[in-house]
Amino acid sequence: MEPRTLGLGVSALRFIDAAVGGRPSDGRADAAPDEAEALDAYSQVVTTVAARLIPSVASLRVRRRVPGVRGRLEAAGSAVVITPDGFLLTSAHVLGSAGEGAAAFADGRDLPFEVVGTDPLSDLAVVRVAAEDLPAASLGNADELRVGQLVVAVGNPMGFAGSVTAGVVSALGRSLPTRHGSAARIVENVIQTDAALNPGNSGGALADGRARVVGVSTAVAGIGLGLAVPIDPTTRRIVAALMTEGRYRRAYLGIAGGPRPLPPRILRELGRTVGLEVVEVVPGSPAARAGIRPEDLILDVDGVPVEDARDLQRLMLAERIGRPLTIRAFRDGKVLELWASPVELMG
Repeated sequence: MEPRTLGLGVSALRFIDAAVGGRPSDGRADAAPDEAEALDAYSQVVTTVAARLIPSVASLRVRRRVPGVRGRLEAAGSAVVITPDGFLLTSAHVLGSAGEGAAAFADGRDLPFEVVGTDPLSDLAVVRVAAEDLPAASLGNADELRVGQLVVAVGNPMGFAGSVTAGVVSALGRSLPTRHGSAARIVENVIQTDAALNPGNSGGALADGRARVVGVSTAVAGIGLGLAVPIDPTTRRIVAALMTEGRYRRAYLGIAGGPRPLPPRILRELGRTVGLEVVEVVPGSPAARAGIRPEDLILDVDGVPVEDARDLQRLMLAERIGRPLTIRAFRDGKVLELWASPVELMG
């Protein structure tokens, strides 16, 4: 006599079979393996990046002199090896005004370092230790990142060396205000990530899935949010200058402003909608000497369109120091052509 199914359908039989045997009840026998494979792939990426980068990320102990305090205070942070002969990249705020300290590596070496150069306006700094065989990390390009992309942070939070956290790029194009003395600047295209960053991570590596360093961890933006200064063509120039000259030179005009819609006539003529409205001109600055006034609407500088303060900031490179620039501005219904010679920005 054949077993009776009591009219049970195939789906019901599968459900009973799954309940008794522990197999999936939805008929998709491969669901669990797929999830396991996906999780394994994620783990493989993170563990591979960690294995490659942990030897390249040092724990920094920084000795600082503090006015009014006897002796020296110690601060902690992280740094990334960028050349085998001892150059390490870190955050400027980790070093502060310090000139020395020590770097501890995953292989057990604890080496004194000297500060090669700092640039507080980008929050980047370079230190060097006496070594010839350090495992240098590969540098990537943050311009290629996409929101949602996997990133891995390697650093030394809370003094725990070689700590690894993973997450995704949660936003791009963020801005980070920085200040040094009387000088202020905006660090552009800062990377926002949900990979956990804690005190001590600053100066550590933010890497993509190929273990290429795409950012230098710099700040905790809030619960579950961290920021990293991007590694891109601009910051590569800064790092190269710090390694060779100990500083990064910037040109300075002495203008503060923001975007403002262009008048219809200028809009039609230029084919764009926004210019940079001058809000403040620093007395005695190159802009003041050039005759630029508050409420002027800057259209372009040396033929390069300017729509906001960041556009102007990008043009203020070292090679423009002392070199006359042509500035077109809209004032009282007329387009004026003015000339200004930037000076070096000093903190």
